Amino acid sequence: MRDAFSIKRVGAMLLRYSYLLRASYTRILDIIYWPLVQMLTWGFLQTYLVKAGALQAPGGAAQAAGTLIGAILLWDILLRGQQGFSFSFIEEMWSRNLPNILMSPLRPPEFIVSLILMSILRLFVGVVPVTLMAILFFGFNLWALGVAFGAFFVVLMFFAWSIGLLVSGILLRYGLGAENLVWSLMFFVQPLGAVYYPVSTLPFWLQPISWMLPPTYVFEGLRAVLIEHVIRWDLLAQGFAIDVAMFSLAAVAFGRFLKSARRAGTLLQTGE
Repeated sequence: MRDAFSIKRVGAMLLRYSYLLRASYTRILDIIYWPLVQMLTWGFLQTYLVKAGALQAPGGAAQAAGTLIGAILLWDILLRGQQGFSFSFIEEMWSRNLPNILMSPLRPPEFIVSLILMSILRLFVGVVPVTLMAILFFGFNLWALGVAFGAFFVVLMFFAWSIGLLVSGILLRYGLGAENLVWSLMFFVQPLGAVYYPVSTLPFWLQPISWMLPPTYVFEGLRAVLIEHVIRWDLLAQGFAIDVAMFSLAAVAFGRFLKSARRAGTLLQTGE
């Protein structure tokens, strides 16, 4: 039936995106390249600071080492998760294939699920080698965080998909003139998300805004795990609750942008 959610149609879209990724070694290289550059750049900076004696407070060097590398890796998971979602969508616009997809039996929820699965696949390709290199170069094992890492991952990915879904809706309605949001919007979150420093570092009036963002709860939770050796489930639960609300709002916004694009006739005007 047309109205039934189809796993086969989701699988077909995932297979399509997998073929596109597999057919281009430059895309695979790009997925791995940027996380690797980030990790090495910041990791070697941290190593230099420790050796230079800039972090010689009792336990300060070890804590800074772990929290900095950990924050870099988790930030890259967040960024690549959002961009993996958005890139698969925007490639349909670049190739002028989006109208064909929207006129096919594929339903919007199935399209969204296929984009989510593809973002996970892209993330796996790009981040797993970098986490292994972090062990090799800096002795930091993100996987050793165990269940805490799993919780961090879930909260970050739901936020990434929320942003990806919102940006995709904006692109549907306003076309490729808004494509800079794919690359830029998440970087607006970075200074407010307490990625490399505690929320208390921010000006007092910015702190409530920071606590409205799910990544803040993850990075505060990361520091609690590495410095205090405590998993702050209360923080992660709050972050996930905000995630659910944001993803629901993003899904509603995507649906409305899609209807608006159909009424305005902008779906046939996509492309380079």
